[in-house]
Amino acid sequence: MPLAGHEPLLPHSCRCPMVRLPSLKRLVTPLAALLAIGLSWAAEPAQALSRIKDLAAVEGVRSNQILGYGIVVGLNGTGDTLNNTPFTKQSLQAMLERLGVNTRGANMRTANVAAVMVTANLPPFATQGTRLDVTVSALGDSKSLQGGTLLATPLLGADGEVYAVSQGPVAISGFSAEGDAAKITRGVPTVGRIANGGLVEREIDFALNKLKTLRLSLRNPDFTTARRVAAAINDFLGGDAAEPTDPSTVVLQIPPRFQGNMIRMLTEIEQLRVEPDQLARIVIDERSGIIVMGKDVRVSTVAVAQGNLTVTISEQPEVSQPEPFARGRTTVVPRTNVKVDTEGGNKLALVKESVTLAELVDGLNALGIGPRDMISILQAIKAAGALQAEIEVM
Repeated sequence: MPLAGHEPLLPHSCRCPMVRLPSLKRLVTPLAALLAIGLSWAAEPAQALSRIKDLAAVEGVRSNQILGYGIVVGLNGTGDTLNNTPFTKQSLQAMLERLGVNTRGANMRTANVAAVMVTANLPPFATQGTRLDVTVSALGDSKSLQGGTLLATPLLGADGEVYAVSQGPVAISGFSAEGDAAKITRGVPTVGRIANGGLVEREIDFALNKLKTLRLSLRNPDFTTARRVAAAINDFLGGDAAEPTDPSTVVLQIPPRFQGNMIRMLTEIEQLRVEPDQLARIVIDERSGIIVMGKDVRVSTVAVAQGNLTVTISEQPEVSQPEPFARGRTTVVPRTNVKVDTEGGNKLALVKESVTLAELVDGLNALGIGPRDMISILQAIKAAGALQAEIEVM
């Protein structure tokens, strides 16, 4: 029985939780947050992840190439020679006749006109009135397009339809100057550019929001990458909407909640991150001696030796003079030193099995060889069957 005027005596284990419960709550919350952050760091892969936006393109969302034939006027005597370029003369006569000027039978000797080809890229979803840059390239024997103006030139697509019209002053980055005994040319003065010189006149119909199926095209086709892209999309959408059909294509069935709102779905899918996979490949450019190796290149156990036969020939002629009062003459006696170096100090270097890319590079560099010899060694290791990688020669 408890004593009068005293509180009931509780065991120590019973009293402590009642007194310290608020402090434990204050401690549990930050500890749980730190634990969650630690688990998220541990679950995050160490490899570099790439956005689907950088790995794949939406099929149908693409540029189209357009081109046209036109005339540049206003050149300072650097245009085509009409006697040598009949197409320029015919184009000039046809243009003048459309303007009401008859030049048939006249002897035209102007050097201020040049025939050019005009090229441009029509961006996707370009609407009427959109401006685009065009490139102007000389077609005849014009020396420079500096100071010239391109007349209205229709730009056609592969179907023969006119999609844009270009016109404006041509800006070039190169120049050419010459005198009676010297000539200097820097850059290419016969190619220029007109910023915002094209005007879109026809739109390409592509109803993106009405599509029921979307196709993603991988920029670097690969089975594993395509499967990972499809898995990331399915995890986000919560179903089996995406399925890879080949190494370069992932077909996506549009979920009902995104019907008619394709832009919303694409903006969400583009930001998903996937670890891309790639083949073990070595790219070699023999002309410049450039070697690029992928991270998955592996080499089986193999012994490598490198040595060259070097022959050094040096001439050190000596002057031979006769003794005093002798009936001789001074002559030059040739002295030739020949040195042959077989680099006998270079021995076989053992490359262990399944070495990494860094170890392979360090091992080849330890032999003291340059890029040219390294190319030959890599090709020899591949021929021996010890290189688990594909060699691509540019």
